[in-house]
Amino acid sequence: MAENFNSTENVWVYKMSKIWTVEELKEVSDALEGKEPQDVLKWVVDNFDTQEFALACSFAEIVALDMLIKIKPDSRVFYIDTGFLFKETLDVVDKAVKRYGIKVERYAPKKTKEEIEKEYGPELWKKDPDRCCEICKVEPLKEALTGLKLWISGIRRYQSPTRANTPIVEWDERNGLIKVSPLAKWTKKQVWDYIALHKLPYNALLDRGYPSIGCEPCTRPVKPGEDPRSGRWDGFDKTECGLHK
Repeated sequence: MAENFNSTENVWVYKMSKIWTVEELKEVSDALEGKEPQDVLKWVVDNFDTQEFALACSFAEIVALDMLIKIKPDSRVFYIDTGFLFKETLDVVDKAVKRYGIKVERYAPKKTKEEIEKEYGPELWKKDPDRCCEICKVEPLKEALTGLKLWISGIRRYQSPTRANTPIVEWDERNGLIKVSPLAKWTKKQVWDYIALHKLPYNALLDRGYPSIGCEPCTRPVKPGEDPRSGRWDGFDKTECGLHK
């Protein structure tokens, strides 16, 4: 239930939000499959109050952010700062804040690097990357999603086999809310064409052989012919950090 203050009548107005069934979300997703990402974001804005949804941005690029802010400038945007992000990633955060004049919410692990090292030993990512991701990414995401009814991700189907069947709209069972991926069906060319057309800032590492960018200790450049995500968690049978399982 959302709260809105009516200054004219000096009263609080309570607006009941629709409860979406899994079947209804599937119908919406199918209907939006042939639409543009902006249409998907418009569906979000039309059906949910501002405080009920937020965009999770990795800041490799800001295509979804650009689209959303142009539709609803006061939309919530957040990122997960693991404490191990590349400087180039944080540079894109700063550029987005300056470009749009928005506040980008930062969520970080509850434990400091020193506390993690004291409990698990040095360089946890080398010994147990799943646990490292749980502490530094998954737990902060759960905090970021608290109180929301819907979150927006920037993932695309072309990025990896594990993302190949990503719906436009789905029920996120693990987190207990709706998940929307407006760019799911876009190709890599469409993403870069949009970046060029709108002169958007993007992570400089994308020009240096890093097609997939995560934490600095766990990300390496990809060699020609390698899978785009092969540079993540090199040496481990791991392709996802856990945010999009």
